[in-house]
Amino acid sequence: MAHPDLPAEQSFLDEAYQRLEVLRADAQAQLKEAFIERGGTFQSYTERDIRVRNSLSRLEKLELGREALVFGRLDRLVGGGDGEPGPGPVGEESYHIGRLAISDAQHEPLVVDWRAPVAEPFYRATGAHPMGLRLRRHFLSEGRHLVDLEDELFTPEGSDGSVRATGLSGPGVLMAALARAHTGRMRDIVATVQAEQDEIIRAPLPGALVVQGGPGTGKTAVALHRAAYLLYTHRFPLEGQGVLVVGPNPTFLRYIDQVLPSLGETGVEMSTANGLYRRARASGAEPEAVARLKGDPRMAQLLRRAVRQRQRPLRRRVDVPYGRLTLSVTPEASEELVASARRRAGTHNARRRALEAQLWRHLAAEVDRLEQRAAGSSLPGAPGRPGDGRTGGPGGAGPGGAGPVELAASLRRRPEVSEMLERMWPRLSAEELLHDFLGAPALVEAAARGLLSPAEASLLHRPRSATAEDVAWTSADIALLDEASALLGPTRRSDREVDGVRTYGHIVVDEAQDLTPMQLRMVGRRSLSGSMTLVGDIAQATGAWAPASWRDVVGHLPVRGNWRQVGLSVSYRAPAEVMRVAARVLSVALPGTLPPEPVRDTGEAPVVVEAGPGGLEEAVVAAVATEVAAVAAVGRGEDGSVGVLVPEPALEGVSAALRASGTAVGMVGAGALDTQVSVLALQDAKGLEFDSVVVVEPAAVLATAQGARALYVALTRCTRRLSIVHQQRLPQVLASALETGGGEAPLEAERP
Repeated sequence: MAHPDLPAEQSFLDEAYQRLEVLRADAQAQLKEAFIERGGTFQSYTERDIRVRNSLSRLEKLELGREALVFGRLDRLVGGGDGEPGPGPVGEESYHIGRLAISDAQHEPLVVDWRAPVAEPFYRATGAHPMGLRLRRHFLSEGRHLVDLEDELFTPEGSDGSVRATGLSGPGVLMAALARAHTGRMRDIVATVQAEQDEIIRAPLPGALVVQGGPGTGKTAVALHRAAYLLYTHRFPLEGQGVLVVGPNPTFLRYIDQVLPSLGETGVEMSTANGLYRRARASGAEPEAVARLKGDPRMAQLLRRAVRQRQRPLRRRVDVPYGRLTLSVTPEASEELVASARRRAGTHNARRRALEAQLWRHLAAEVDRLEQRAAGSSLPGAPGRPGDGRTGGPGGAGPGGAGPVELAASLRRRPEVSEMLERMWPRLSAEELLHDFLGAPALVEAAARGLLSPAEASLLHRPRSATAEDVAWTSADIALLDEASALLGPTRRSDREVDGVRTYGHIVVDEAQDLTPMQLRMVGRRSLSGSMTLVGDIAQATGAWAPASWRDVVGHLPVRGNWRQVGLSVSYRAPAEVMRVAARVLSVALPGTLPPEPVRDTGEAPVVVEAGPGGLEEAVVAAVATEVAAVAAVGRGEDGSVGVLVPEPALEGVSAALRASGTAVGMVGAGALDTQVSVLALQDAKGLEFDSVVVVEPAAVLATAQGARALYVALTRCTRRLSIVHQQRLPQVLASALETGGGEAPLEAERP
């Protein structure tokens, strides 16, 4: 039976959309007007550019795509104090909650932005704490058409209903959203944010907020909505300082790239951790033990020593012809010059200027000394120790007029001087430093003494390339290059914009548990004030460094103790049938850790497919065909998505077999997430979700460094159906869980 208020709410929706079109037309008109010729002065061009930028920004914010403009309504009781009914007249006011604020022709609020303080009860009110509400209404829409309404009454009669019974806000609308078929992009959850999620979204800006959430708890969506909320609430200064989102891989960034624009925010930067260093890209590979060592926090100290190794005195005296004189710099004098420069603050390359200044003073003193000797006289103000800056003449010039400035202009380009400076204090790029350092076993051994074991030091050596430009940098090298760049600074002052580190007012890091300590240091350097949101799940740590707790993560960030941890406890992704099996694997991966509580059952138990000898690819093809057919009718004009998670050695064989069967396949770097079926190695599936998932050869997954955690991740990527295809014997932890469904009825098993 249709809700009696459906026609009235549809009429309101029509009015809101009409007003949205008017606002779009106004922004288009302002953009067009901005391009009308208004003179050729610098000021007129500047004003035009500002108007164009503002108009384009406004048009971007008003673009909703297929998402609904309005998704709810609040009816509040007014009277008493602090928004709660009390003594005196009690009235009622209504607000429609939507993705962005819309006002009518008289500039009165028509739709309230979901981030506004008045909208907070839409997400936070409960039967026990109604926050002054009488009614919370959820809209179920298809485009601009209102399909249904769901009401929650906050009255003595209504508070015992759905609000308290399920603990969920708008359970009907939430379940409808969860039942929608998935595409290759994440949708926002602004219409179905739950109370524990909203508390995180609206948390204060200062300090670091760590969000621990199991698979499917919405932690990624919460983090992105938090970024949108902070930009709305703290527009100044965050719009100028910038907000950065760091994701685990490029595929993940493509998956989430439409969420913030759908919430009206288009100025947020997104990057992987390695993408933060823009001068090099990872193209090489190396053993896991080497990658792990390069992520070790001791590498920061090792690189400091590597830089110091390049600040060195001369081995022998250098003579520099200067007119009829021969100026000398002895090893002892150069040692004092280097020591003086080391005592200065700043980066290595910036201190090169201090060393040069000391050298010119020393040479000016040499001129003064030699002129005095030639004249056979002793002048007032005779030079003292080399490098002390005393040159004997007015303004620092010697008897021959050779002061530090004149000597610098005359001698800077002489080969002897250039070679001497490069020996004592070379200007270095991070690539040059790391190439030279890792290519010289003696340098590594000397820097590692007392810091790394001899075996560890030997792992770092690799053959030298012809030039630093020829090096195939690995993923673990990128954080080392960033660390070295921070120590060295720009090679020239003009490079500051290119080499300088871009900082941000707030940083969101997803899958933060997978970053190495050196990558965390890399992210931390981009933070202006330590304001960060770190989201992830310790139980899903599958990187080279698997932390035991979040304290092990934040210890490598510049938070100075100003951090707190919150949790998400409800899983909205994997159904209960899947989570019961995954929970058994979690008990092995991280004993004592509780999995999140699933909100729904689908009645579809995981399917196990055992492949015959030599028939693994054939079995995968059959399983994928079954899943494609099963998800085709999931929802509303969309075909649904199937993720095939494969151990990396079998990736090419499985994808080739699927293509040969006529299945359109997306892979990393070749259309991942753009087709209905995506074939991915496990590390590329982190943070993603699919309607159906086919996990291939779990024994091979379990054999990796973080095997049980990796298998837990693989099992929890689906929203509806899970199939497991294996040829090797099933791992015992999985076999026992599958036999009983994690404690319930036996699971279905098939043979192709």
